[in-house]
Amino acid sequence: MAFDPPGPDVRRAAVGELTGLPPVLGRAFSADASEFEPIPKPGPHDWLAVHPEPGQTFDEFKASDPNRPTGSRRVIYLQPLGEFAADRSPPIETLREFASAFFALKVKALPAVSLDASKFTTRHNPNTGNLQILASDVLDFLKARVPADAFCLLAITMEDLYPETSWNFVFGQASLRERVGVYSFGRYDPAFYGQPRGPGYETLLLRRSCKVLAHETGHMFGLAHCTFFNCLMNGSNHLVESDRRPLHLCPVCLRKLQWSIGFDVLERYRALERVIRADGFIDEADWLTDRIRILRGE
Repeated sequence: MAFDPPGPDVRRAAVGELTGLPPVLGRAFSADASEFEPIPKPGPHDWLAVHPEPGQTFDEFKASDPNRPTGSRRVIYLQPLGEFAADRSPPIETLREFASAFFALKVKALPAVSLDASKFTTRHNPNTGNLQILASDVLDFLKARVPADAFCLLAITMEDLYPETSWNFVFGQASLRERVGVYSFGRYDPAFYGQPRGPGYETLLLRRSCKVLAHETGHMFGLAHCTFFNCLMNGSNHLVESDRRPLHLCPVCLRKLQWSIGFDVLERYRALERVIRADGFIDEADWLTDRIRILRGE
């Protein structure tokens, strides 16, 4: 069946009952806020045209018994794999700062791991000729190395990934219950496709990398793809669709993450606004500035 974007009543029901919440949270999770755009009808090659999904309401999310940070497991660890050369990669420290602000948790970057053939199975993609890493090997490597205080351990790499021999590639792969995942930023660089790196490509690559890092880490918290609003947690089937996603969470997904972590929504917005403005994401930073003003009742 073709995906039919939900109407206002369905979006309100997806957020859940707001009665009794503090005023700031009531405004933060309001499905009627004009700053949040409803999800559009998908094009013929978009995610929801190819992968029909029912969506996940806030109440369904809670009932799914998702992974949540605990008093002793509250750190997100980033494990770089291979080189992150300055001229072709987002800075690790910048990604760490963004993830810390986005999830309102401590984020630590571990020393990089070299792509030793004895650790990971590799191949050269038959179409692109680029080196690829077998994602399941990385997951097995991570499972034995999850720090005691980790909520999750996420490997990030500029190398391409593949999940099995018959597949061309995969952007990432995760084992949610074991709290490990691996994500590649390689295909978010215009040079991967043989395209010129135009002016400002560093900011474009960083924005794309921040999006995939936040989206895939969101899955580690049990957030499914969003089918209610134009949201960072929307699925994407191609690069244009991925670029179309905003850098923020919709009211439904924000409420899920806030319930899981317990952060102060206003403090999270303020920290995220400072970080992404410094990163050059001006439109997104201005959006957050407006949201902060609205949540304060100004």
